[in-house]
Amino acid sequence: MHRCFLLVLLALALSCNRAPEQADSTGASVELKELRYLGSHGAVSFAELGEDLGYLAPLRLKWVGNVLGGPEAIQAVTSGDVEFGSAATGSVIKLLAAGAPIQQVLASSGVDDLTWGGYFVLENSPLHLARDAIGKKFAVNTLGAHAEFMIREWLRRGNVSHEQAKQVTLVVTPPANSEQTLRQGQVDIAGLSGVLRDRALERGGLRPLFTDRDLFGNFNATTYVMRKSFIAEHSDAARQFVASTARAIEWARKTPPDVVRSRLRDILQRRNRGEDPTLAKFWHSVGIRSQGGLLADQDVQMWIDWLTREGDLQRDKVGPASALYTNNLNPYRPGQTPPSEP
Repeated sequence: MHRCFLLVLLALALSCNRAPEQADSTGASVELKELRYLGSHGAVSFAELGEDLGYLAPLRLKWVGNVLGGPEAIQAVTSGDVEFGSAATGSVIKLLAAGAPIQQVLASSGVDDLTWGGYFVLENSPLHLARDAIGKKFAVNTLGAHAEFMIREWLRRGNVSHEQAKQVTLVVTPPANSEQTLRQGQVDIAGLSGVLRDRALERGGLRPLFTDRDLFGNFNATTYVMRKSFIAEHSDAARQFVASTARAIEWARKTPPDVVRSRLRDILQRRNRGEDPTLAKFWHSVGIRSQGGLLADQDVQMWIDWLTREGDLQRDKVGPASALYTNNLNPYRPGQTPPSEP
């Protein structure tokens, strides 16, 4: 991916008919028209939904490829290859502790009664307890992200020692292939969520060993991040992105599920990326527990505490939870009159 080395100027005013401005190599003012991002095969994010609903205009999104996991997405934000990305909150906190110049701006997914991630085995598998997983293989979409956090927590609660946990192998597998690798016996356990989980369960022959909801209940699981420099230099664009995405979350929450599924199916079909639009039938709920994806200290603190306990983080490297996110761009924040949806 190419990076633009352009001199960026602050937009002077927010206008519904005008995008924020920057300067080209000659110093002339040009409009910022696109926000680059990495997508997920077979899935429609709230950012993509917001654009399709018309909330992002006059800005538009520019898809530059798909991503296997959150760490890759937020690294691309940090390097300036894309303007926003989404990852597990724990992954974001670790990157922030390492000095990454990014900011969490709103929740991107969550866990509720209908939307959750599970770790599945074949129906006749002898695995039932955490101790049964010692020496076994897990298929995960990426390392150092949500799946790894959940697995490690499950092992800990199942009285698996740190040394024993080292005998559990995490096999990085594209999400679309996880079910197949499990059924073919290449791994013993596979992490499946969203439409991939439901499609696998529809075929039968699998059972959940544990779920992320079993471990932590309902919670905001992932967040959107943007570069701090982008927020400062393109505050109008950043605000428009967050507002559009937040409105999409509430549109999906308040709209009948069948209508949401129909919209998602149409998006998958129209964007022509070789995806199966029928996957949209497996959409169940927003998952995000907060209005407009607003973030709260508890969304961040649970991961600070967990990472500190696991030895992955020094608490004094990150500061208070409130310093690791902002709601200032979100129209649903306290004191604001939120948009009417749908």
